[in-house]
Amino acid sequence: MHDVRVPFGDVLKRQLELAERNYHLLADNNVHSISVMGAIGSGKTSLILAIAERLRLRGVRSGAIAGDVAGDDDARRFTEGGLIAANLNTDNDCHLDAHRVSHALRSFPLGKVDTLFIENVGNLVCPADFPLGTELDLVVISVTEGDDMVRKHPKIFVQTDVIAINKVDIADAVGVDPQRLVEDYRTLNPHGRAVLTDARSGRGVEELITALGL
Repeated sequence: MHDVRVPFGDVLKRQLELAERNYHLLADNNVHSISVMGAIGSGKTSLILAIAERLRLRGVRSGAIAGDVAGDDDARRFTEGGLIAANLNTDNDCHLDAHRVSHALRSFPLGKVDTLFIENVGNLVCPADFPLGTELDLVVISVTEGDDMVRKHPKIFVQTDVIAINKVDIADAVGVDPQRLVEDYRTLNPHGRAVLTDARSGRGVEELITALGL
């Protein structure tokens, strides 16, 4: 049951406290945790699956919590891809939060995974205000979203650790220069890392794994 019983002004403070608890729970179980954010259709699920497959070949066990407003499509894709997965619906909310994630973690078999991906609802606005308590934040954007995505959504990019600029194989077809997105990101966040990827072909996946420290 999703019910945070605190005064409205303290909600964000409470979420930060819960995020810190999530962080320590994951660390105590020796689980590398990555929050994966991005718009609908950017390729979040496909990139997670591509990363997990390469980690599996190295003996690294991956799990995922799939956040969606409704349905279990992504959770089923993760399970079919060999990940231990849990589905987490938000009903009408446009983001996950630390409270919902804490409930999911209670029943998740953390002892059976080495790396956990928490895939947020497809959105570049709401998730920026709600840290989940993960070790790293990854934002996935697609060249199909245009070359102004970073400039239009500065908050989420200024605080993320890594961005994957996905679907670069069709960049010419949609008239987008991926390097423009890289430059915009570096301007906002000189400490972050940008990786050009194509989940279908596997381009950039190894570099992304390195950037995430996996």
